[in-house]
Amino acid sequence: MWCNSVVLGKLAREQSINRVCGNVKLNLKQVAKQLGVSTATVSNAFNRPDQLSAKLRERILKESEELGYYGPNLAARSLRRGESGVIGVMLADSLRYSFSDPVANQLLQGIAEVLVEKQKQLLLLSSGVASAEQSSAESLPDGFILYGALKGNAFKHVLRTGKPVVAVDFEYAETGSVNIDNEQGAFTIAEHALAKEDKANIAVLGLRLIDSSRVCRLTADDLVISSGEISRSRLSGYLRASQANNIAINPDRIWHIPVNSPEHAEIAAREALTSSPLPNILLCMSDVIALAALRVANELNIAIPLELQVTGFDDIPEASRSTPALTTVCQQSMEKGRLAATMLLAGNTHDNVVLSTRLVVRQTCK
Repeated sequence: MWCNSVVLGKLAREQSINRVCGNVKLNLKQVAKQLGVSTATVSNAFNRPDQLSAKLRERILKESEELGYYGPNLAARSLRRGESGVIGVMLADSLRYSFSDPVANQLLQGIAEVLVEKQKQLLLLSSGVASAEQSSAESLPDGFILYGALKGNAFKHVLRTGKPVVAVDFEYAETGSVNIDNEQGAFTIAEHALAKEDKANIAVLGLRLIDSSRVCRLTADDLVISSGEISRSRLSGYLRASQANNIAINPDRIWHIPVNSPEHAEIAAREALTSSPLPNILLCMSDVIALAALRVANELNIAIPLELQVTGFDDIPEASRSTPALTTVCQQSMEKGRLAATMLLAGNTHDNVVLSTRLVVRQTCK
């Protein structure tokens, strides 16, 4: 008899909802009326569970689900409160690429640590997606962290929201930023490598140095191109260190790699390590590139560091675990994420912070 009463009760409730609302999604007030409780009770069940007994909250959630109600609408709630509790991270690259990139992962981990502590949510967006396709999503966050040089009109669209913004690994006149001194970091590691060689023959495996989708060597004209990419700052550091040691790096000894991936890096590394004259110093603009170069060198039976010194840049976790372990530059990716999130939440969106880098000497270039 009791089971029949429960079933009949559910049917009556569903019929009542259908009569009142048809197929329209129920709101908080309608759900509270159907459950015979106050709107505050339903709201507390979803947002403030400590305000209800466990038994009552479980009943509210279960019966709300049966009615097809899964909590207050976030967009509507944000309009009422004037905030959503969501922070957007706009990535220069695609989401797919960013998830595979270890440096981006470290940065996002640092951002997430702060957001979790402050009870905020994270929304990932890509500047590679047409703004019209994600305009609704862009309206939701309370503020934005921009990672890298955004594509197209993404930066303008973010500014138009009027939300606070902090940039990472790029500088905009309108926002605060968190960067590292890429040129000095590259200069320091190149100086370290050059100090180990009496007759240095340098090759550079660069990243995103020109606008090309293929792996290729630079030309003299490529060297004078103005670009905001951080790789240009790293190249400047390498060239400054070579000039300080009276060593020339010809453009055809500098490789452009369009994507920071092992596959593209191995193509460039194989070209560099089978070229003549064979380099004895290989300066790589990322650890992903350097680790790929180590694999190619091993295949070609080139002894490291006896015949070839290899340096990286980033200090990703794999750098210390490789064999031999990689000499690199620590760029504090997690700390950049923490600092950017802290600045944004504190409303400090006008300062330009430059973090120092640190030379990490391991086995590939002692």
